[in-house]
Amino acid sequence: MAKISGAPNRLSSSDASDTQIADVQGRADPRQLAINKVGICDIRHPVSIAQRSGGHQATVATFGMYVNLPHEFKGTHMSRFVQILNAHEHQITLESFKQMLTEMTERLESDNGHIEMSFPYFIDKFAPVTREKGVMDYEVCFIGDRIDGQTQMHVRVKVPVTTLCPCSKDISKYGAHNQRSLITLEVRADEFFWAEELIEMAESEGSCELFGILKRIDEKVVTERAYENPKFVEDVVRDIAIRLNDDERFRRYRVESENFESIHNHSAYAMIEHDKDAANS
Repeated sequence: MAKISGAPNRLSSSDASDTQIADVQGRADPRQLAINKVGICDIRHPVSIAQRSGGHQATVATFGMYVNLPHEFKGTHMSRFVQILNAHEHQITLESFKQMLTEMTERLESDNGHIEMSFPYFIDKFAPVTREKGVMDYEVCFIGDRIDGQTQMHVRVKVPVTTLCPCSKDISKYGAHNQRSLITLEVRADEFFWAEELIEMAESEGSCELFGILKRIDEKVVTERAYENPKFVEDVVRDIAIRLNDDERFRRYRVESENFESIHNHSAYAMIEHDKDAANS
């Protein structure tokens, strides 16, 4: 048996610092194919979000961060994405989000960049009669694109509501069927606004909003409110679109409504999207 006389040979710290480490990503690539998006996705990170009510809310966001890669480069530097994210983890606003997007494209030496940040956002809501406090969570997403030095921002919210079927109410002798619905609202953010504004807009155009906690008297009120305000998915998206058309802050939007039907084994769905500037050109 061979005798082991010592530990395996390893580089000392001084040896490692003196050794030139190859930049494999920066090597030339012979295939002549540019890549539209390259980066990291599904990375979760703690963030702090400014609230309309004041202060900041701590939450956890899921990020996707991408740049374009010219055909002559073999790869991008993935660690730089995480470094940029670590530098901007606190008190994220639309403005700081834009700064992060600009910094990413500059550090990765790219013409185009794209960042998505999706996070649960919590709002205290009070029952309509008893005023019992509950918490509702909504999915909010900041979406940023930087193309040839120009930055464009979108904000998307997903808002659950109740909808009650107008047809069922009209033809039924006893009540009407209703269901939980999901409204997805995405707008181009040219001017400042709060995500809460989009959430409230969506909730007000369902048959009734949802609450985290309801006592019996509250349940009676929300049930009757939905019955008095029946909505098809078509009604929901049209009514929200009218409000967005009247608000000059939102130049482009997409609004969707999906009803998770209670008497069918399928969902009902409707969508409207509109670009005001393109329509006026």
